[in-house]
Amino acid sequence: MKQTVAKLIDTTLCIGCKACEVACQEWNDQEFSQGVFHNSYQTMPDLAAHFWNLIKFHEVEKPAGPVWLMAKYQCMHCADAGCLRACPAPGAIIQRENGIIDFVEENCIGCGYCITGCPFDVPRLSPRTNKVYKCSLCSDRVAVGLSPACIKACPTSCLTFGSRADLKFLAEKRAEELRAEGFSAAGVYDGPGVGGTNVLYVLKYADEPELYGLPKDPKIPWTVRLWKGPLKWVGNTIFFGGILAAIVHYLKVGPKEAHEDD
Repeated sequence: MKQTVAKLIDTTLCIGCKACEVACQEWNDQEFSQGVFHNSYQTMPDLAAHFWNLIKFHEVEKPAGPVWLMAKYQCMHCADAGCLRACPAPGAIIQRENGIIDFVEENCIGCGYCITGCPFDVPRLSPRTNKVYKCSLCSDRVAVGLSPACIKACPTSCLTFGSRADLKFLAEKRAEELRAEGFSAAGVYDGPGVGGTNVLYVLKYADEPELYGLPKDPKIPWTVRLWKGPLKWVGNTIFFGGILAAIVHYLKVGPKEAHEDD
């Protein structure tokens, strides 16, 4: 699919069944890992190199009483991806024509710079393979016209897959319905600080995305922008300037000749 694709997550319809987690593990042939109970229904405390898709459970106190918020957490496939900007290894991270940010593990050098470049804290370095892994939005399935495995497994239509333009329209429409039902802060989470994301959320409390475990204003770290922007050009200028100076010196002065007295 050459059009920009996206995943829509309507958190108001999520029941925390974790079918999407199981589907992701099975399709990507992930290794089994034993979970530990930490007074939460979450499967794992956080993402891992072999666990790319997690339903986060959040108990929040509101004036009307306690609220249980659940949100699917995975790579956001940003339009302006911090991991792609930070990666120094050619071909290790690519942005496909349909907008999917994909990792090519055989080209990964295990430096971990992509982890520092991601404002959502998604990529994970495997201590066993020394490679970095994350959700690929099932790029192999999408390439042959199928939807991602998590979308296929969701029983409540919480997850929808399609063109980004269509899903953005549906998300705004759903948010409008929620506002009409009395949730005045309902809206769409789209990460404008990273040029928009190809994973969209419908949130009842869009003015407080941190309640769902999402950063309020995700941005690529300034250190990455500085390193891969001005400093990169300055370094290239100095490097090629040195080569040019050496060539000019050689043409003007000529090679240095050794004398017998020396």
